[in-house]
Amino acid sequence: MKHEASSPKVSPGSAASRVPCVPAALLAGCVVAWPAFAAETTRLEEVFVTATWLETPVEELPASVSVLGSETVRDAATHHLEELLPQVPSLSWAGASSRPRYFQLRGIGELEQYQGAPNPSVGFLVDEIDFSGIGMVATLFDVEQVEVLRGPQGTRYGANALAGLIKVKTREPRPERELEIEATGGEDGLVGAGLVAGGALGRSGDGSAWRVALERTASNGFRRNAFLERDDTNERDELTARLRIRLLPADGWTADLTLMHADLDNGYDAFAIDNSLVTQSDRPGRDAQRSTGASADLSWDVADGLVLRSITGWADSSIVASFDGDWGNDAFWDDAGPYDFFSLTERERSTLSQDLRVTGSAGDDWDWVAGAYLLRLEEDNAQRDEGRYLGDVFERALDSRYRATSVAGYGQVDRRIGRGTMLSAGLRLEQRDATYRDSDGFAFSPRDTMWGGQVSLTRELGESLHAWASLARGFKAGGFNIGVAIPEERLEFGPEYAWSAEAGIKGRWDGRGLAADVSVFFLRREDQQVATSFQADPQDPLTFVYYTDNAARGRAYGLEGSVDWQATDRWRLSGSLSLMDSEYLGYTLPDRVLDGREWAHAPAWKYSLSATWRHPRGWMARADLSGQDAFYFDASHDERAGAYSLLNLRAGYEAEAWSVHVWLRNAFGERYPLRGFYFGNEPPDFPPKVYVRLGDPRQAGVTARFRF
Repeated sequence: MKHEASSPKVSPGSAASRVPCVPAALLAGCVVAWPAFAAETTRLEEVFVTATWLETPVEELPASVSVLGSETVRDAATHHLEELLPQVPSLSWAGASSRPRYFQLRGIGELEQYQGAPNPSVGFLVDEIDFSGIGMVATLFDVEQVEVLRGPQGTRYGANALAGLIKVKTREPRPERELEIEATGGEDGLVGAGLVAGGALGRSGDGSAWRVALERTASNGFRRNAFLERDDTNERDELTARLRIRLLPADGWTADLTLMHADLDNGYDAFAIDNSLVTQSDRPGRDAQRSTGASADLSWDVADGLVLRSITGWADSSIVASFDGDWGNDAFWDDAGPYDFFSLTERERSTLSQDLRVTGSAGDDWDWVAGAYLLRLEEDNAQRDEGRYLGDVFERALDSRYRATSVAGYGQVDRRIGRGTMLSAGLRLEQRDATYRDSDGFAFSPRDTMWGGQVSLTRELGESLHAWASLARGFKAGGFNIGVAIPEERLEFGPEYAWSAEAGIKGRWDGRGLAADVSVFFLRREDQQVATSFQADPQDPLTFVYYTDNAARGRAYGLEGSVDWQATDRWRLSGSLSLMDSEYLGYTLPDRVLDGREWAHAPAWKYSLSATWRHPRGWMARADLSGQDAFYFDASHDERAGAYSLLNLRAGYEAEAWSVHVWLRNAFGERYPLRGFYFGNEPPDFPPKVYVRLGDPRQAGVTARFRF
């Protein structure tokens, strides 16, 4: 594929945000027009949320949640969770890595991790294995559904879910024999292959089963390095292997066991001085993550509705992140050089979690849950920076060791009040003890005791409609900043708390093939943690540092909605829309005032629309249109990414034993930024300038599946 050096859409800080009236009108039109097709509709499959105490129908859950089912996973993406994120209201990600590691929900979430203390705001689980802050492993091969809970999850997940939770649920084992292979090819050197096999375990016939999934995909990464004359310096090479076993050893006993391995060995040559897809770096970087994880979900139905459940999760990850910091070479800089800068960080992270809970009932009107939670996190970092400019040589080495133990107790009570009304109240108390040491002599031992919870009310408005309201308090632990350039008063920062008031209506009309929901929220953040940056010496890139501080307060309110409509037996239409207004309250930096400004990576609107057509003879076609408003890149400057829209297309033939699909992603060839920085990086004067990492350009391909 040919890459031209064109600029992305970047709008100034004063640009006005406007709601996309055409997509909003189309989304509303889907709901208004449904009676015209009512006679031809088919039923929708019932959708359950599993990232809760018990599997719950999505329309009965008093929370803002999106569930992307197996059909959406299969038809709207080709390989990675990144391709599904436009479908989810109020969800963004910061492209500081080759694949999404850092997510933002309603504008809350980390943009990168340049310090040695992981402290995520958005929880991320794959089959009960905690990958919060390192979500790069989320490939989609053999995935059943993706669940996104928006808003503080203070009772259920505590400090790792201040903004919400993302859970990837893979397909469960079944006792029926299964064998499936998949092959993909496309532009940008894309090749991929996958295998799924499964069936009954042993000959007992009790329902025990196993399932294996294996996939590998590689591509060149949509960049051309003009200096090295290579097209693969930003390449992707991604392997996923998974084994799932379900055991039913005795009446009332269930054991779900998962073992997974993900090896994503990607290049990172993503930035260019002219903000194009043509790079000039002489030392391209690497963005690799090798993770091995396991989980054991054990359930025992004791008696009379009393259930004991134990969920154990373990993961070990090796992460390499490196980049060419000057994005050039000596010949490129010419008389301004020689100029060279390279950064390498090697991370070793392990997590071990244990959740033990008991659920039960007291009569017909009371349900309850009580439990204890333990999370042990260990991370070692080795950072090496080196560079030279004219006659000066820069070198820096930093080794750090971080350990954190979180212990929590929680409980929730649900009370039926009359007919069709449920009142729920939950509380969580959590303590986090951490230690940090590094080779620069910095040492911290923070301890935070935090609490959160929720009160919610759900009301049935007939058989098809539910109304709900909730008040929740979430929390996130404090931390510290490292580096000799960090002012002493900013070395440590405290915990953050968020209050969220939400209300909404969810409807499901099976006879008409329609499901829809709409909700409003008001969010108040206290001691808001804000990540920012500064460059102490404009002519020394090694003095560009990141730090986190407690802003005074933050406020946001908005609306989120979605609709899924099986209009006829051939047509399925769906859409989502989120509107949000956010602002810092009383936040002042030494050189600028951010009071009243929007948060970073918090677009004022986001939408998605999709239409799928399936013919009884096996032909299908799907179109996905999504877009979002402009957003600020960071709190340290006022540069913004421009609004954009993306169109993805898919068409093919599906037989009983095989299928073939052709697809086109980013059909408009839109140039859009995923991450932006503003600093001086061009000698000899090093003027401040915005540099962006672009999203993937247009790509076409074909995918074939065969079932035996």
